[in-house]
This record gives sequence, structure tokens and C-alpha cells, in this order.
Amino acid sequence: MTRPNILWICTDQQRWDTLSGLGFPGARTPCLDRLAGEGVTFTRAYTQSPICTPSRASFLTGMYPIAHQVQRNGNTGFREDLTLVPEVFRAAGYRTGLIGKLHLSAAQERVEKRPLRDGYEEFYWSQHPGAEWPQGHDYAGWLAERGIDIADVYGPASDFISHPVAPQHSQVAWARDRALSFMEREGDDRPWFLSINLYDPHPPFDPPKEWFDRFDPAAMPRPAFAPSDLAHHRKLAGVDQQTRHPVDPMAAASGPAGKCNHDTPPETYDIGRIRAAYAAMIAQVDEMVGQLVDRLDETGRRRDTLVLFMSDHGEMLGDHGLLYKGCRFYEGLVHVPMILSLPGQVCEGVRSDALVELVDIPATLLEAADLPLPAQNQGLSFWPLATGRTDPHRHKDFVLSEYFDALGAPDFVGSRGSMYFDGRHKIAIYHDVGAGELFDLAEDPGELNDLWDSPGHAALKADLVLRHFSAMMCRSGAGAERVADY
Repeated sequence: MTRPNILWICTDQQRWDTLSGLGFPGARTPCLDRLAGEGVTFTRAYTQSPICTPSRASFLTGMYPIAHQVQRNGNTGFREDLTLVPEVFRAAGYRTGLIGKLHLSAAQERVEKRPLRDGYEEFYWSQHPGAEWPQGHDYAGWLAERGIDIADVYGPASDFISHPVAPQHSQVAWARDRALSFMEREGDDRPWFLSINLYDPHPPFDPPKEWFDRFDPAAMPRPAFAPSDLAHHRKLAGVDQQTRHPVDPMAAASGPAGKCNHDTPPETYDIGRIRAAYAAMIAQVDEMVGQLVDRLDETGRRRDTLVLFMSDHGEMLGDHGLLYKGCRFYEGLVHVPMILSLPGQVCEGVRSDALVELVDIPATLLEAADLPLPAQNQGLSFWPLATGRTDPHRHKDFVLSEYFDALGAPDFVGSRGSMYFDGRHKIAIYHDVGAGELFDLAEDPGELNDLWDSPGHAALKADLVLRHFSAMMCRSGAGAERVADY
């Protein structure tokens, strides 16, 4: 078997409903739409946590957060006893590289501490565009080579809508250049494994102006919102969320764009402009994906390269009166885009509505390359589904997501929440405040009618609570490997 190259592109905070080829208004993603036509689009892919670090720990280890216990953003370091999937590829003879963020441990005002065995031979690190790191920030060095001081263009994240750089100087352009250099390295005939971990479309909402001007704020789709959302959030007032004061996003639309730190949304904001900026950031990423796939075509390596596109988690974007992320499990946060393509092996033009999880990615990539799974793995490969050997609409009976003390802020309490979704009914339990949510997505796709306290759904709730508890317990991990009977 010829082992394929792996081009793995992960965006940050990109919602599921952002691909124009799937019919979502406001989105313009022709290159991703083309990639979808050349592979399998997973229309129901879910993250293991609505926060960066625990999500990334899951899709790099193949373990659920309750098992790997990497639950926080900003943690002191990553567990050295766990195997990351790039290390398996490196040990098998692959040339490996990372471009962008790894975010398995703290990066605030420090260059992230890399795990000793992260598996990356080449490491071009950029947590986000900014002047926070005097050394070790590859994007800043790339700008300096072009005569640009990063501190001159990226100040504090204070504006909702800003345009700090021209497209050719953006972090997306830097990632494209580094990727092309890696992919076209001469004198090394090993297969390669490349992770591109972009910061966009994570806030602040700051696309280059040239991209922002292509989108009409008035034409952006409205958020999922009902007036009852504001009262609903009061029962979850003690649960961590980056939006401190939920508001009616359409009433706020007449307000200013807002000046704030992106971790503290203002009480008024123009949701149309925010959504336009968000769509513009994704459109720029889309162009980069197209440029990389085009180069694979031009050099005759497209049929030798597996391309995976996905995101670590989503963004509220005004839904239910909320912005950003935090301890909620609405579709905007936990439901993410995912496309897998390898011409000649992966089925083309398939839209799979099977339930899949990001924790399944290591098993899938390793099976595609005929490499062994680490003993720690808990994910289920969707390679048989993608290659037409199993039903494209059947993979798992349920998906899980969780949140535990993930965000750091002086007034956050360290919330603990978890979600179980069987494809129709979603139950979310906020364990530290004794509250929960129950939604029937077949009848209520906008998640506007919480059935948690409905007497008519008490039996369903009890059944889902038991199934949820059992699923989490079975994935909690059994500790060190057994090597003897006693």
C-alpha cells in the first residue's frame, strides 16, 4: 500500500453552517464546495468540547476529555504519557510539520510549551496574529522579512470590526506560504503529514478590508433567537460563558459595532456586521484551501494526498443572544464542518449525515495510512464509511461533548457541563448548578424550546440522563495499561 500524504487543515471557532455548497445563506466557499464535491462532507460532525484546548487534545489523541483530563485553556503543560497522532506518523517514516497554533497548553504572553513527543519535525508556531511574543512567533518573523513590524499592525484586540493588515500580509497568507514550502520540499521522498491550524475565524472579527467589503451585513442570516432566550439564560446565570449579558441580537443590531476585549462582549453590537466579518474571514480561508489543492493538482500529487478540513469548535454568533463560546452546547458551538477527500479512494460528492466526532479523526487517518492505533484510542474510524465499504449515513448512535473549568477569568466559577446527542434529542446537564436543557432537534432545529421541565417529556429526560451518564462513565478512562493479572 502506498501511504498517502496528509494535509490536515483546522480552523478555529468555525460553525457548521458556513459552507455555501450546503445551501447556507451568507457563506461563500467555492473552494471548499469543490473539495466537498471531490470527497465526503460530514453534515453532522461534533466536537468533544466547545473550547480550544480540550477539543484539540481529543482530536490529537483520540480520547474523550473525561479520559485525557486536559480540560482547560491556559493549562501549565500537556500530559507526556499520551501519544499524539503526528508522532505515530513520524515514527512510521513521515515528514511531519505544524503551521499555526497547537494550543495544548498556555500561550498567553508565552510561547507554548511543546510536548516532548508532539511528533512535529517542523514547527512554525503562531497562536494568533499579535505582538505578544518577542521571540518564537513565526508569523511575526515572516512579517519582519517583509519589512512589517507586527506591533505596528496588531494592537490590543479592542474593535469588533477591524482591518489590521492587507490580505497578502495576513496570517492566512503566511500559512499558505509556509504550507507550499513544506509541500514542495525537494530532496526528500518521504510521505508527509502537515497540520495547518489557522486562527481565523476566531474573534476579534478582523478580516482584511478587501474581503469584508465583499459581504453585505444586511444580507447576513438572522441568528436563532426568541425573546424567551433571555429568561432562559437566567437559570444558567452561574455557568461560565464569554457573553456576560445576553441580549436580543436584532435589537442590538442598531447599536454600535462596539469596543471591547473579545472575551467581554458589549451589551450592544451590530450582528449583521459581525456576521459579515465572520463570513469574510472564512472566505479568505476558503481561497487558501483552493490554492493548496490547486498546487497538488498542478504537481500531480492530488491523488496521493488525503485532505481533511474541519474546525475545533463553533461560535454563537448572536444565536440565543450570545457571542463567542463557553459552557453551552447549542449547535452553533458543538456542530462543526468537516470534509475528507482522497480521489480514487474516498467516495466523491457524498453528503453523509452520520453522527461523527472529532475524536474519531486519529483512528481514521491512521487506518487510511495502514498504521497501528495507540492503545489509548477511544475514537471510531470513519474510513470505511468514507471509502464506501459501510453505510455512508451510519457511524455512531450518539455523540458527546463536555466542558470543565475550561475558561480562565476572575469571576468564572469553573463550570462543569456535558452533552449527549442521539441525532434527534440533545440533553445538556450543567452539573455544578443543578440545571439542564433538553431539545428535540427534529421539531425544534433552532433549539428555542427547552423541554427539560416539560411534564410530558419526563420519561424521555430520565432515559437520556441514564444513557448520558452511562456513556460518560464508559469513556472516563481506566488508568495505566494493564500488564499482568494482578
